[in-house]
Amino acid sequence: MHSYATLYRKELLEEVIPFWEKYSLDYASGGYFTCISPEGSVYDKDKFVWLQARQAWMFASLSKSGTAPSKPIADRWQEIAKHGIDFLEQYGRAPSGDWYFSLNSEGAPLVAPYNIFSDCFAAMAFGAYYKLDPNPSYKDIALATFERILARKDNPKGPYNKTIPETRPLQNFALPMILCNLALELEHLLGAARVNELVAALVPLVMEQFYDTATGLVLENISPEGTFVDSFEGRLLNPGHAIEAMWFMMNIGMRLQDSKLVEKAEAIMFKQLENGWDSTHGGIFYFLDIKGHPPQQLEWDQKLWWVHLETLVALAKTYAYNQNPKAKEWFNKVHQYTWTHFRDPINKGEWYGYLNREGKVLLPLKGGKWKGCFHVPRALFEISNCLEGIELNDY
Repeated sequence: MHSYATLYRKELLEEVIPFWEKYSLDYASGGYFTCISPEGSVYDKDKFVWLQARQAWMFASLSKSGTAPSKPIADRWQEIAKHGIDFLEQYGRAPSGDWYFSLNSEGAPLVAPYNIFSDCFAAMAFGAYYKLDPNPSYKDIALATFERILARKDNPKGPYNKTIPETRPLQNFALPMILCNLALELEHLLGAARVNELVAALVPLVMEQFYDTATGLVLENISPEGTFVDSFEGRLLNPGHAIEAMWFMMNIGMRLQDSKLVEKAEAIMFKQLENGWDSTHGGIFYFLDIKGHPPQQLEWDQKLWWVHLETLVALAKTYAYNQNPKAKEWFNKVHQYTWTHFRDPINKGEWYGYLNREGKVLLPLKGGKWKGCFHVPRALFEISNCLEGIELNDY
């Protein structure tokens, strides 16, 4: 497993990060382009706020981490992070303080702030950049955004919600799982006591209410009381979401020195992976129905980059924690599928994102409306960190 650390670090530093450095910066208007072809050309100039924030967070985190081969490279990464931070600070927020979903290339708003994940990643970005430049305004933006997220969490879309909540109220898994990670990301601003308070409420929600004890699977939507709702939404499984959430839980468990939480997250992670694996063509399904009915999502059988990369992170963290041979076996299997199908051997750099069920490239793009500089580099970074020195059992 130690040899993977070198491979993943090399891919991060020599292929993926240079791709985004070379092709994504908008020097005319600020911010980043994310709609990029395999050859590096920009095919659409709209800017999606959550992807702007994710890229700013990624470069800020890399700059702070000591990963850079030299100080000039670390300084360059900080400059790239600030390129996004400045654009977001100037154009990203509506008068309400909530963050728009998308902007045109010059920063004029296109889509209203209906999606709270713009806010989540903006808070992450400004929190990360504050570690590099302790300007009080960055801290204020991160904390104000975080408090606004908490105020909106019971009705994240607010006036933009298209459902009639009185008829079938549901709570969704995505925001609690993101908040678990976001709280850890902002601990330097929130303080340990506040983080402990937050995770004390969030962990049982993720690990108990959304967890279906009868099947061992994690539901995407449940009733406000935490019960199963027999409908398309209530039966929905998203294996990648659940697996990603479990490595967030592992991080919390290790922070709290709670071995039982880490072990429970490990067990749940394996169950989602085993249930979500396509035994015919390989890879992990995007969506499933807990009762085996046809999911309403027509893209249910696609294979997506982030699902596989987050799975590799979870497996790497598991193996680093306890050297479980099952984690090693699954890591080898998922690694082989992921590197064979998502990595582009011709136009290297960033990876493909969308495959059909058979594993063939479905959309020939390296970035778009939903894919930016985040899951691939974050996974490469997390995995290489986890597995470095693992043979010496020094994790």
